[in-house]
Amino acid sequence: MDSNNAMLKNLASSIQTKQTMLADKALLDTITQIAHLLVMAFKDGKKVLFCGNGGSAADAQHLAAELSGRYYYDRPPLFAEALHVNTSYLTAVANDYSFDEVYARMIRAIGQEGDVLIGLSTSGNSANVLRAIEDARSLQMHTIGFTGAGGGRLKTSCDHWVPVPSNDTPRIQECHMLIGHTLCEIVEQAMFPKL
Repeated sequence: MDSNNAMLKNLASSIQTKQTMLADKALLDTITQIAHLLVMAFKDGKKVLFCGNGGSAADAQHLAAELSGRYYYDRPPLFAEALHVNTSYLTAVANDYSFDEVYARMIRAIGQEGDVLIGLSTSGNSANVLRAIEDARSLQMHTIGFTGAGGGRLKTSCDHWVPVPSNDTPRIQECHMLIGHTLCEIVEQAMFPKL
């Protein structure tokens, strides 16, 4: 496939996925509910934590940075973090326990009632994300799962499920970032309204 054909195919697929999301009232309502939940958590002095693997880990770190740094404009920082950023911790726990435990163990260390955990998994079946969600729920944290169309086990494991209507990993991850950026924008405006 030449580069022009690949670009046209990917653009068309991306647009179609986003148009399907735009027409899904239930999905849009869920995103609105999550935005409200994040604002309330931050107003209550709670944390928003993220976890994922591979590209989803990169997305988790990106979204945490938008909240703890800034999104559109200068304002105070918000407590948001991706659970994989300490590589010494990550590799030690993976080695001493198992990779399935890397996020759950950190949740048990820092998670508190009312905090929020957002797990990103295109398949919805990442064992370490599922374990973290399980432990977060036991601590009375709010849990959110970003997945692809099927949702895997994450679909029924979290309080709020955000399914991107696609089974194509790149399209799912692109939409996770679109949803995440939208949440960052809503939270920033709600927490720090511009005069």
